[in-house]
Amino acid sequence: MDFTSQYELIRSSRKVLLDYCDTIAAADFITEKSNFGSGSIRNLLVHNANTYEFWIGKQALRKDLVFTTYQSVANIAAARTLFASVDSLVAEFGIRYSGNHLQPIAVAIREKAFDSTPLELFTHAITHEFHHKGQILSLSRHLGYVPIDTDVIR
Repeated sequence: MDFTSQYELIRSSRKVLLDYCDTIAAADFITEKSNFGSGSIRNLLVHNANTYEFWIGKQALRKDLVFTTYQSVANIAAARTLFASVDSLVAEFGIRYSGNHLQPIAVAIREKAFDSTPLELFTHAITHEFHHKGQILSLSRHLGYVPIDTDVIR
């Protein structure tokens, strides 16, 4: 299993999304709509990064991380910086678990402990990101923008 090659596809798709978000007005970037998960485009992006911070950083790599707050990401430039730190976590994760993608890892969430694998943790983080990417694009449509194709194959 080569996490690096697959993650490059994710990064490519994310770049298209962030480039698109760069065309969204600053006020719309932080406009909260309660029927869209975390509420705003900014919050959804941060939530995606938090998912990597939690599952890849804290759980798989055992790092003592402080989760990024919504308010700390004021614009797309800050979102790009945030995802650069996510990229570093995933790179370290890819090195650590190269060839060991089915190795059991003890993880915990909400006081529940269980075993997972690097493959499951990585798959959870990337599918979670794509789920919320869809929400971001849908929210942008509700704000008056025309969403673009951000699929891996486009």
